[in-house]
Amino acid sequence: MQISDVTIPTRAGLASGHELHGLLAVPDGKGPWPGVIMVHEVFGIEENMRAQVERMCSAGFIVLMPDLYSRGGMRRCLTATFRALNDGKGQAFDDVEAAKHFLATRSDCTGKFGVAGFCMGGGFALQLANQGYGASAVNYGMMPKDVDAVLDGACPIVGSFGGKDKTLPGAAAILEAGLAQRGIAHDIVEYPNANHAFMNPGPAGPKLMRPFMQRVAGFRPYPEEAKDAWMRIETFFAEHLR
Repeated sequence: MQISDVTIPTRAGLASGHELHGLLAVPDGKGPWPGVIMVHEVFGIEENMRAQVERMCSAGFIVLMPDLYSRGGMRRCLTATFRALNDGKGQAFDDVEAAKHFLATRSDCTGKFGVAGFCMGGGFALQLANQGYGASAVNYGMMPKDVDAVLDGACPIVGSFGGKDKTLPGAAAILEAGLAQRGIAHDIVEYPNANHAFMNPGPAGPKLMRPFMQRVAGFRPYPEEAKDAWMRIETFFAEHLR
């Protein structure tokens, strides 16, 4: 596969003096391929997220992860990004839409799109499920204030949660019930022994925070659960995007 850092055109880019950056992964061989917009976790685009982009691409998708912290890094952008997630609108959503448009203009993309996210990004993937995507992968993403509004008209959703994740109590059951009620194709699994961020191949967070994240919060890799979750995502996206 070919992996590169890209600049994504935005409506406000030139006027604001800020550029939207992203990580693009293109499969080897002859396309076109379905596109996947992948939204990063709270810590931004670091080694875990790069690994997730590569994993999705290896399944035969062209993947773009926009850097939602392009306009000043995590410290300056975190609050605004979570505000957008809480409100269901804002710059972060505009950036994801710009990334989707960027892929749509490429000749090696089929024009069919999925959206996937982890942690914070999982919350975005859920809220974007009714915004013109063919499938959404919600990985331990927070539930929105109005779940019903988000699920009305939503695309098929595959979701993975950890049973020991105290930050998202009951999230899997809430999502499962809402999708079943609407007859939306779905595959929601809560892994009993897994915690938050269980799909990360490496330790979560900046190096200085990792001892706390692992020993106190319990956020660490769960390889077996992650393997199963990825198999489900790949199967689900192949069914709905190819």
